[in-house]
Amino acid sequence: MKDNFVDRNNHRDKNRRIFLIKLFLYIFLMIAQILFLLLIYGVLYEYVIYWQASALLLTALVVLYIVNTESNPAYKLAWVIFIMAVPLLGGSMYVILAGNRTRKNFTNKALKNHLDTFRYMPDDEAYYQEIKALSKSSSAQSHYISQTAGYPVYKNTEVVYFPLGENNFKNLLEKIRDARHYIFMEYFIIKEGEMWTDILEALKNKVKEGLDVRIIYDDFGSGMGMPAKFIKNMNGFGIKVAAFNQVAPVVNLRQNNRDHRKITVIDGYIGFTGGINLADEYINKVERFGHWKDTGIMLCGDAVWSFTLMFLQTWRMLTGEEEDYSLYKPDFYMKENFKTDGYVQPYGDTPVDDEIVGENIYLNIINKAKQYVYIMTPYLIIDNEMITALTLAAKNGIDVRIITPGVPDKKLVYLVTQANYAALVKGGVKIYQYTPGFVHAKTVIADDKVATVGTVNFDFRSLYLHFECGVWMYDSDIIYDIKEDFNATFEKCDMVTMEEINNTGRLKRFVQSCLRLIAPLF
Repeated sequence: MKDNFVDRNNHRDKNRRIFLIKLFLYIFLMIAQILFLLLIYGVLYEYVIYWQASALLLTALVVLYIVNTESNPAYKLAWVIFIMAVPLLGGSMYVILAGNRTRKNFTNKALKNHLDTFRYMPDDEAYYQEIKALSKSSSAQSHYISQTAGYPVYKNTEVVYFPLGENNFKNLLEKIRDARHYIFMEYFIIKEGEMWTDILEALKNKVKEGLDVRIIYDDFGSGMGMPAKFIKNMNGFGIKVAAFNQVAPVVNLRQNNRDHRKITVIDGYIGFTGGINLADEYINKVERFGHWKDTGIMLCGDAVWSFTLMFLQTWRMLTGEEEDYSLYKPDFYMKENFKTDGYVQPYGDTPVDDEIVGENIYLNIINKAKQYVYIMTPYLIIDNEMITALTLAAKNGIDVRIITPGVPDKKLVYLVTQANYAALVKGGVKIYQYTPGFVHAKTVIADDKVATVGTVNFDFRSLYLHFECGVWMYDSDIIYDIKEDFNATFEKCDMVTMEEINNTGRLKRFVQSCLRLIAPLF
């Protein structure tokens, strides 16, 4: 056992070194591209008589274009400030990044697969009418997710909530071991360790039994934690693998579009999602930032179909494989009736369309709350619309509470998170910091009736740049389990006071102000 532990640590160190070498090479090449732009800028400055006029013209055209795009105002403002600060360089970088042909090809391909999947979605009109008879405000939320985002509402689905990664992992491993037909897994981070070792062993056994086992991983998120020959190794075991948006040493906005989803689908009728990646810190086997608080959810029934389609649309985008999706439906292998726990509506969000599904679902829950809204999030880097919604709800007498980490994983990001405390607390929102450690959960609940658990952080990356997913629930018994978890977690938190915020040092405030300006570009 000791030898295995030493070998695993040595293997991790080797993987880390390989990743760091690759990362250094990528950074070096990207810096070289930026220096080339600076060189052009310097040459124009030195030798072109009309460089100022050229810079002004380019700046004006680019700023005019940015202002008229449908991007988030905070994102547009960050670019405008950068371009105004260094006109020719900033304008040139925006043109190169935003107009990159590679990213357009990627976007078009992703959008085609995204839209094509919707023809496989079932009709949910009857369920919509049932919700409407119970609650018009909740039916409006469901209607948005179904008709605008494209993800229908289901019944005939049992829901299980996991208040910690350890609970989630135990059940995930058990269901993988019980699988009979296929296993699909899509994760932002896969990292070598005890968690992945146990899962991999179970997957290898399932391949030997003849199951179809597939994995999608994000190349950036998993880069440091997995072996350099991961795909080769998995293929050797009979496991099919696809890397999402492989990292390349090119200054390109496409590199910002990561697959942040966490999805497991087993035999078509069992599905997992939530904040939990496949790494030991998520189940507190190793300690990185104190106690790791995360949440997950398991579905059993018809609603898993939406997660299956999310996985298959991404798989087809990455591999080009065409297949008969009907072979993976929930009732293809499970002929018994599923239990019902209210209304369950899995949803996906993608940066390649014009719809900010994740943020709009959050805004809908906040705006339609009657009594309370509780939120768990690792980051609080939000735009003016979200700040206004939260503070307006609090001013209207709604009990608005947000749990954030007590121990940060990224100090600069944490500074921006804390920079938003003043406006929120002043507006009546209660901020709780989880004193035992780091909160990675992305969970929202309101009025004992509505909740969502998923992968969408309250930050610009999740809301505008990443591929994300979650589950919206209405009138489910599981919502009481979620509320119980919130109440237990509040007891482990310190509430942030206005006095503490006012005592923040001037230097820290200045740094936070600067970071807030460029936060959308992080």
